[in-house]
Amino acid sequence: MDIDRHIELLTSGIRRAVRSLGRGIKIMEVCGTHTVAIFRHGIRALLPEDITLLSGPGCPVCVTSIEDVDRAIALSLQRGVILATFGDMMRVPGARLSLYHARSEGAGVVVVYSPMDCLETAKRNPDRDVIFFGTGFETTSPSVAATLVEADNLGIENLYLYSCHKLVPPALRALLEDSETEIDGFILPGHVSTIIGSGPYEFIASEYKVPSVITGFEGPDILEGILMILDQLLEGRAEVQIQYRRVVRPEGNPRAVELIERVFRPADTHWRGIGTIPRSGLDLREEFTHRNARVHFPVEVPRAEEPKGCRCGDVLRGKRLPPECPLFGRKCTPEHPVGACMVSTEGSCAAYYRYSGLL
Repeated sequence: MDIDRHIELLTSGIRRAVRSLGRGIKIMEVCGTHTVAIFRHGIRALLPEDITLLSGPGCPVCVTSIEDVDRAIALSLQRGVILATFGDMMRVPGARLSLYHARSEGAGVVVVYSPMDCLETAKRNPDRDVIFFGTGFETTSPSVAATLVEADNLGIENLYLYSCHKLVPPALRALLEDSETEIDGFILPGHVSTIIGSGPYEFIASEYKVPSVITGFEGPDILEGILMILDQLLEGRAEVQIQYRRVVRPEGNPRAVELIERVFRPADTHWRGIGTIPRSGLDLREEFTHRNARVHFPVEVPRAEEPKGCRCGDVLRGKRLPPECPLFGRKCTPEHPVGACMVSTEGSCAAYYRYSGLL
């Protein structure tokens, strides 16, 4: 079928469904990549006004806590330490500095494109301790786990991990437990779901009776996912459906999950703007204590508060749209971010700022 005709049929179906429901609908796209894709494909312009799309906590940069950024900076300032991280973490503001500013002041910070790059850095610098500042969700944690296993296999002793890895399903439970959050349906993340499948989301339907769909990133994917959510609402059912069937299987990737479970264990962790969520993080298992930077390089940092006026927390919980923040586009821009949601290209505030002409 011609893609324009396909989009026309999907949007017509969405309009009919909304008219039949007769009320406003709030749908949260959990993943930051979906937020960007929704803008890039002009999805909002195709939807009736009664549908509000909310951004969720699916940007790993945005939910990394201020204290963890400050600890990473403190680690990078220690003698003999090389702190390696992904490029999108460099400009995330801590309480006073970012890693970018710390590097300009002489901190030992390097940008890597893959966790495996840390192996080469460690081999080239046998007299220094290399710490990988690991962030991300279930999508990136298998490659980090594989890196640590390979380091053991190769006998590389100077590689450590400071884990800030997080798990998506517990964060969704926390949102649903918040009585102030109104969500009629979830567009679930495509990339994360390639790893974990659909099973870990089943509680959304069984316990909270909220429809959800694992959706791809093309325009028709997103529109079809929205229509599938509306159909569930119309029929009075709540399920976890897979629209992204060409990539996501219900069982996910069992080998990747097995690797995560071999190296990591669930742990309580703090999400920036949300708070501490039980068993929503990944810490290293006891068998990998020799790789745990939290154990071998303990650092204390002062407790930090979110910048005054920043509403990233409300944005991540779906309580506020980015332009409703008093700092948005004024004191807080991608060039001078105040909050973490403005830093990453997947951050909801950065996406709204970049595509503000389409609002």
